[in-house]
Amino acid sequence: MTTAAADVDLHADEPHRGGIAQRLNWLRAGVLGANDGIVSVAAIVVGVAGATSVIPPILTAGLAGLIGGAISMALGEYVSVSSQSDSERALIAKERQELADMPEEELEELAGLYRARGLSEDTARQVAIELTAHDALGAHLAAELNIDEHDVVSPWHAAFASAVAFTIGAILPMLAILLPPPALRVPVTFAAVLIALAVTGAISAHIGGSSKTRAIIRVVTGGALALAATYTAGALLGTSGIV
Repeated sequence: MTTAAADVDLHADEPHRGGIAQRLNWLRAGVLGANDGIVSVAAIVVGVAGATSVIPPILTAGLAGLIGGAISMALGEYVSVSSQSDSERALIAKERQELADMPEEELEELAGLYRARGLSEDTARQVAIELTAHDALGAHLAAELNIDEHDVVSPWHAAFASAVAFTIGAILPMLAILLPPPALRVPVTFAAVLIALAVTGAISAHIGGSSKTRAIIRVVTGGALALAATYTAGALLGTSGIV
């Protein structure tokens, strides 16, 4: 391959770098899923603890929130990623058919894409010819759509990862509310949850390259408000004699 073609092939390799970005997005989604598990289940168990100090209702509510939340997260992720996966596979099939039906037109299209990136007419055509000879479908998917046919997301993997992340996050408030003595359950849960949210906020900001301070403030403030609201509601119901 010529030097120019090799240089352009680095750009054509963008889907691999895109694959790294996709994996970082999966990691961030996992962190956010754990964050959801922490806040959702913590709000439930703290609300019930505000109404009663008896373990069975707290445990039952917490487990219901954990199981229901994990299934809901998995279903939502499966539906979302299935749509994305179906779209990517349809685009790949369309590009494969176009290459089979009109290879010359597709070659000209690929050369035009590289001309648009700043290559000369001759260089762009030479690059298109060499990349087409090496992997025509891969070259077109990379240049036109930034898709790697071997890197199509799996809805099943996404659903499983989302459910696991939510469950891991939900375990923390469950342990925090169940293990300490009754007088310390709510304070310990508040502290554990807010610390965990600060950690997940910092990790999410690090992955996204944004401000850790702002991210931590956002998630900790939101989590504190959720816990305070559900605990207050539970305490009011407990003192009113309704429950």
